[in-house]
Amino acid sequence: MLKLDIGELGAVLFYQFFARRFLPVSWFRLVDPAQIPRAKRRGRLHLHIVSHCWRYGHFLTYQLSSLVIHRTSRFDLTMTVYYSPEDEPTQEVLRLFGDIELPGITWDWQPLPKESLFRRGIGRNLTAKRSTADWIWFTDADVVFGEECLESLAETLQDRDDALVFPALTRATALLPEEDPVLRRGRMGPALTELPLQAFPYRLGPAKRAMGPYQIVHGDVARAFGYCESIRVYQKPAEHWRKCYEDSAFRWLLGTHGVGAILVWR
Repeated sequence: MLKLDIGELGAVLFYQFFARRFLPVSWFRLVDPAQIPRAKRRGRLHLHIVSHCWRYGHFLTYQLSSLVIHRTSRFDLTMTVYYSPEDEPTQEVLRLFGDIELPGITWDWQPLPKESLFRRGIGRNLTAKRSTADWIWFTDADVVFGEECLESLAETLQDRDDALVFPALTRATALLPEEDPVLRRGRMGPALTELPLQAFPYRLGPAKRAMGPYQIVHGDVARAFGYCESIRVYQKPAEHWRKCYEDSAFRWLLGTHGVGAILVWR
């Protein structure tokens, strides 16, 4: 593997715009993903969802609520949230949901120094290497799992060994103004609260690649490959929240944009 010692901005630009175009990807990864044995599993699978939250507790409330309200028997579910002890509102949300005991759901709250939280690749790599799940969904705190979403995902993942899967269709809204009722309700404090999905229309056209919060990785691949483990800049703590270029770097290292799957979001 090629090792480089250059400034952070230079490193990001190097990987984003030069290495991917002109250099062999094999120089930059520790493991060839094509050589990783991948099991095809069926039945009740173990899904590990991984989220990061920094001062987004009002969105995290909706995310965790969606797992409780629309809980599924199709998965054994582990929900990991990386957070900073300096973020008290997020800790309040985690305390509330940590006290909710449901069969088939394991809550996993992982504190990090905020400098490590700000680099999303750090937590994702930690989970990738230690998780025992069949599949790992790397997501963000502002994604919710509506009615039948996880049921349709469980059906989609039966007997599959794709390295990377993503929802081909998703729902989204434009940037919400501060006075929007959705934001106001979320900021009223931790509570079991459902997001009105009818306010979030489907995106126009199917997604063409796994991105940001929509990366569902085969567990065998994650354990062997990590998450941008071989690129130093994406495992380095930062002084503030960093733009998440590691998503595209991960696809580059893995050698795939992922396989689209139709999930139900309602």
